[in-house]
Amino acid sequence: MSSDFNRQNAENLDDDGSGPDARESRTPRRSSRFWGIFASLCILAFICALDVIIISTALPTITAVIGGGSQYVWIANSFVVASAVVQPLVGQLADIFGRQNPLIACTALFVLGSGIAGGASSAAMLIGGRTVQGVGAGGLYVLLDIVCCDLVPLRERGKYVGLMNSFAGVAAALGPPVGGAIAQTDWRWIFYLNIPICGVALCGTFLFMRMKKGSQSQHTGKSRLLRIDYVGNSIFIPSAIAVLLGLVMGGVDHPWSSWQVILPLVLGGVGWIAFHIQQKFTSHPSLPGHLFGHRTSAIGLILTFISSVVVQAIGYFLPVYFQALKGATVLESGTFFLPYAIGTLFFAVIGGILLAKLGNYKILHIVAFGLSSLGLGVFTLLDGKTPKVAWVFFELISSAGLGITVSTMLPAIMSALAEADVASITAAYSFIKTFGYVWGVTIASVIFNAAVNANLALVSDPAVRDRLRDGQAYAFASEVHSARQAGRYSPQLWDEVGQVYARSLRVIWWTCLGFSLVGLLLVFGERTHELRDELETEYGLEEKEKEMAATAKDGTLTVTQPSSTQR
Repeated sequence: MSSDFNRQNAENLDDDGSGPDARESRTPRRSSRFWGIFASLCILAFICALDVIIISTALPTITAVIGGGSQYVWIANSFVVASAVVQPLVGQLADIFGRQNPLIACTALFVLGSGIAGGASSAAMLIGGRTVQGVGAGGLYVLLDIVCCDLVPLRERGKYVGLMNSFAGVAAALGPPVGGAIAQTDWRWIFYLNIPICGVALCGTFLFMRMKKGSQSQHTGKSRLLRIDYVGNSIFIPSAIAVLLGLVMGGVDHPWSSWQVILPLVLGGVGWIAFHIQQKFTSHPSLPGHLFGHRTSAIGLILTFISSVVVQAIGYFLPVYFQALKGATVLESGTFFLPYAIGTLFFAVIGGILLAKLGNYKILHIVAFGLSSLGLGVFTLLDGKTPKVAWVFFELISSAGLGITVSTMLPAIMSALAEADVASITAAYSFIKTFGYVWGVTIASVIFNAAVNANLALVSDPAVRDRLRDGQAYAFASEVHSARQAGRYSPQLWDEVGQVYARSLRVIWWTCLGFSLVGLLLVFGERTHELRDELETEYGLEEKEKEMAATAKDGTLTVTQPSSTQR
């Protein structure tokens, strides 16, 4: 049977049921090498996510041992800043040097940073270790998604991205209790544990990851180095650091109106403008302008930012609700948060499966932001008297919407772009998602602190008012349980404090609801592109060509034309 005849048959499949059946029959059976690589990716996703959150409960213990209590903000945020700024560069390196070597290098940096942080004898050394960790983790954030995209066609990516991210979600749920437990014995093992776990992932990478290096492998080492966007990255990285430092310092180290905050924000903003101008004139841009030229891709990136802001704001302040209004301990608040955390993981997987089945991301995005808006709407009803069954369902509703966005956003962004853009658009997506997380904390914190100050007149005790004023209410929430147990204040005073928290948190929920509704409106601007069900990549598994050759020899190979996309 000739290949022309097979091609004609593939193009003439009708809608009587033979089309989907044929597609399903052509779906390759996943090899042991595929699952070995994917398992390694899941392990790395787990450990990177765990390291972000695990330090939160252990930080007071760590600073008490090595000092640096006044530098706790930098110990926590040096990781986030370092992980964000390198992502566009890593995306370009993945195209130039292939996927395997950058993945190994980033994992090695993460392990090195873990060793430095675990052996830290001072706050400066700990911050240095966290920074090296962050660089490695930032590269991994990008590369995990890129490699996953190289393994499966666009239509199936949501399913596997959702499954991979579910491991990250498990880490986020386990982080606070695990960090607290380790800190009670030896806090250094918070970092040392990363080393053997990453070792397992590296073994899997060396054993199973045999992937093509792409057309860039034809270039010599020197010519590859010349393809790096040195000027662009030299502009972008300092600008991103300036913006992120301004966001981190604002309201914590310095007032928002101070020059120490305004100056880096302005300089960073000017730097970003210069970066985007420079990208139009360089021959090898790290973030090509056409990535943002398609309406669906541009809207998808905005939706990614919006969902990241909302996810982080909820994750940061829902535990405050449990501690301040329900009198829960820090550990109990983490347990009460599990419906939201686990729900997000579950619906991320469900969203990916539905995307593979339906092939329509726009419908899923409408459902996602609709459920998110509904969940945040009922969040505004939360107060100290809300029964457990109610707030559990409230968490599940919001997690259903936000979970779906986790697995369906990246395939939608890629739908209007060529496979050659996978690395660069994944880097842009990863950076915007991380940037959204930072803004989620910043926006919510500013709103919360302002709302607390505006409602302090409800508290009759001047000493308690001083304990809540100017950003202190967030930390005070963790003391509510012990203070109530000790009978430190009267029931009437606790009711007054509860009203302050309830009203202040309600402003956050209303703000997040506004973000979610804006996202819902933007979804209607997306175009519905066909999701390619054929894997078209020059960085796939090396064994793919051998399998296709063997199949062709048996006379069963069906050649299909690449799916056309609506521009």
